[in-house]
Amino acid sequence: MQKVGKQTVKFDAPPTILQTASIVGPKEADGPLAKYFDQCLEDEFWGESTWEKAESKIIKETVNTVISKSGLSSEQIDYCFAGDLLNQCISSSFGLRELNIPFIGIFGACSTFVEALCLASVFIEGGAGKNALCAASSHFCSAEKQFRFPLELGNQRPPSSQWTVTGSGAAIVTKDGTGPYITHITPGKIVDMGIKDVNNMGAAMAPAALDTLITHFTDTGRAPSYYDAIITGDLGHVGKEILIELAQTKGYNIKSNYNDCGVLIFDKEKQDTHSGGSGCACCGTVFSGYLYKMLQDKKYKKILLIATGALTNATTSQQGESIPGIAHAVSIEL
Repeated sequence: MQKVGKQTVKFDAPPTILQTASIVGPKEADGPLAKYFDQCLEDEFWGESTWEKAESKIIKETVNTVISKSGLSSEQIDYCFAGDLLNQCISSSFGLRELNIPFIGIFGACSTFVEALCLASVFIEGGAGKNALCAASSHFCSAEKQFRFPLELGNQRPPSSQWTVTGSGAAIVTKDGTGPYITHITPGKIVDMGIKDVNNMGAAMAPAALDTLITHFTDTGRAPSYYDAIITGDLGHVGKEILIELAQTKGYNIKSNYNDCGVLIFDKEKQDTHSGGSGCACCGTVFSGYLYKMLQDKKYKKILLIATGALTNATTSQQGESIPGIAHAVSIEL
């Protein structure tokens, strides 16, 4: 591998995304992408006594599904990179504690899934192993409970608010394969524009997405038209429009081939999800379900996936802190 430009890594022997899997909750199952997910749940508890335990079960079963679909045994997987939104990433660590695979817990807020793909690619291309597992999860009920308000309060949600996706996405990155390939990664920088509204994550994360987007194009010499699709992780409707406008001011027209996972996963009008989806599982499930299928069917041959994250928690919000944003990009090509 080699570093190109300021932040991008180009892989000389690009690893393959061998297989993906996704499980989603009932609201996601009512959305426009339902047919692309491996399993759709009928309720948020899935037989568990708490939402947190349900989330751990979701990521556990998603990982079991991707391993089964890949044709590999768990013994053939060298590393697992996984994370979630809950304090100390308990969904991942508790859900995967019986996996018996070297575990590297990561946190990038809602950018965690692409962060996992980036780290796994470096490990695999660098010769540290042949197969790596990437996974991320989130749950609407557990996230609301931790970051905003108890659901029992029934707080009114402003138009800029987003609906945390209940679900998990997982992928296996392998050294030997026939694509789709991870050809470049562009890890992002922390960008903080002073946004403090926890109900407007799109505005907080859009500047970070812009920074990574421009850095990727500058480092690689590519233009937006190089990609069939440029997809952000969970800016939602509000953040998507902000990014389009910000990119235009920098001389990049992305409107024709750009979309957002938070926009794709829900029907805004029919499902009353306001600005759309968010959470680690937003990018994780949309890529592992819908986008990976588009690559398999060769409807997309080149995708720039930019997962966005808001690096905040309940404590910093209560102390009046702003919301720093992060965005990591991965170039996936056939």
